[in-house]
Amino acid sequence: MEWKNQTIVVELFLKGLSGYPSLEILFFVIILIMYVFILLGNGTLILISIVDPHLHKPMYFFLGNLSFLDICFTTTSIPQILVSFLSERKTISFTFCALQMFIGLALGTTECVLLGMMAFDRYVAICNPLRYPIIMSKNFYVPMATGSWFAGFVNSAVQTGFVVQLPFCKHNIINHFSCEILAVMKLACADISGNEFIMLVATILFTLVPLFLIVISYSLIISSILKIHSAEGRSKAFSTCSAHLTVVIIFYGTILFMYMKPKSTETLNSDDLDATDKLISMFYGVITPILNPLIYSLRNKDVKKGVRHLLNRRFISK
Repeated sequence: MEWKNQTIVVELFLKGLSGYPSLEILFFVIILIMYVFILLGNGTLILISIVDPHLHKPMYFFLGNLSFLDICFTTTSIPQILVSFLSERKTISFTFCALQMFIGLALGTTECVLLGMMAFDRYVAICNPLRYPIIMSKNFYVPMATGSWFAGFVNSAVQTGFVVQLPFCKHNIINHFSCEILAVMKLACADISGNEFIMLVATILFTLVPLFLIVISYSLIISSILKIHSAEGRSKAFSTCSAHLTVVIIFYGTILFMYMKPKSTETLNSDDLDATDKLISMFYGVITPILNPLIYSLRNKDVKKGVRHLLNRRFISK
């Protein structure tokens, strides 16, 4: 264990699955396969949203941002996790840990806000279809996406900045796969109530407010769909937002449970408590990005047509 002035940790030990070496190889293979599918699936969505003129619409611009975000989010942690599974040395420098924490939190926050923006886009498309081209013009939806990224990085800069200023003088073992902000905060030997308050405010602003926007948007969407007389019309209207709604349920269901579940009476260092946190974090960090392109490709006709068009172009070119 290396220290500087007995308060600054310069190296951290990521415990992960170090107590189960036989499982590390299994999880290495599973996560590697998932990561490859994440890159291929989300990369394909980005490509077709660029090359297919039929997908040059606000909805698919947001989807391209979401796919790019998922690739970046997983790339900040998955390669390091894979290396740690095969290496006996499971340490990480505090500087790299802070960087990983900053980028991961920034991208997670951005996704929360971006999903809210996508819900508003679906609300306008279904409830105000005639005004949709005017309201969701390029001059409007591009700043919406840009604002989502800006909000994510500002929130992360504030929270990460306060965390790295904490004194770490107890131990340097993180019972986690990567440098997740809550796991790092547990190492501090100072009062972290201020950090917890900042995190609570950020959760309300960047998680609950977008969720509230999503709930309001879909309440109005469902109300509008129910007013459609034909079953075919209702089905067509719902199909335009079902993929996004599915992604929202998976993403928000996981993140809300991970960050807002009631505190256990067990100590913060409980192995059982941390094991649960690690499993939830793994689901949130890997399963959600791998499901997003699958959900959109299966439940969206335009995306399926775009994929077929892209494959046909490649085969024809050969």
